[in-house]
Amino acid sequence: MVIPVHDENPVRRTPYVTYALIAANFLVFLSTPGLTGSVAGWSGLSQLCHLQAFLEHYAAVPRELIHDRFPRLVPTGATGIGPNGPGCVVAPPTYHKSPPLSVLTAMFLHGSWLHLLGNMLFLLIFGNNIEDRLGHIRYALFYVVCGYAAAYGFAYLNDFSGAPLIGASGAIAGVLGAYLALYPRARVWVLVPFLIFLPLRLPAWIVLGFWFALQALYSYGGAVSSAGTVAYAAHVVGFIVGMILAWPLRPGTPPPPEPRGLLWGRQARHGW
Repeated sequence: MVIPVHDENPVRRTPYVTYALIAANFLVFLSTPGLTGSVAGWSGLSQLCHLQAFLEHYAAVPRELIHDRFPRLVPTGATGIGPNGPGCVVAPPTYHKSPPLSVLTAMFLHGSWLHLLGNMLFLLIFGNNIEDRLGHIRYALFYVVCGYAAAYGFAYLNDFSGAPLIGASGAIAGVLGAYLALYPRARVWVLVPFLIFLPLRLPAWIVLGFWFALQALYSYGGAVSSAGTVAYAAHVVGFIVGMILAWPLRPGTPPPPEPRGLLWGRQARHGW
């Protein structure tokens, strides 16, 4: 997997919405009950129970989105001693959960630093150009639409799953799809793990095309991965929706600047 670090595609306006989304994701992560311990380096049963209770309330669940079926018992955040030893206390929910609203709240939830930082890195690098092309308001709406499409697309494919769906990955996948549609020849600096991290400057169509191919492969179980814990199908749906929504804007989109200097050991004179 390549790691993008920078793109050579300047913007005309400050990406306020992208910055606000990144800040909101960090704030929500740092204030999520049950994650404080993992951030500080410790964990325990109490932390796990608080996290499960929070996710049950605010994460999107495919079974709830498609069938409007809710569990009769949910974690309360408390711990207790049961027949099998210490565990999380469960009870009937004391709140009403709106499945459509849970998709929005789930878009700002992350389960680990790696999950959060990976998503925000991609959003920072590629989101500014999409915001520049769409404008602040349309970009914010575009982001939300892609996030909803990704969540419901995944839910339809896994309609009886009770596992919580969290993360901004679906919405950000839409941003990547739009970037590929609008700026396929923009150059992106990436780090390629090959004994060491090798820096390369590649066209966006290679970087994002490779990313999409991996997500599609994993979503169909075509490779060994942690596919059971990552909603790869949501990434695929979000990417396709973002690409479709951005495609009509291609004719009026200014091309990225021509690359200068050396590219893969030869002089780069023409765009790909």
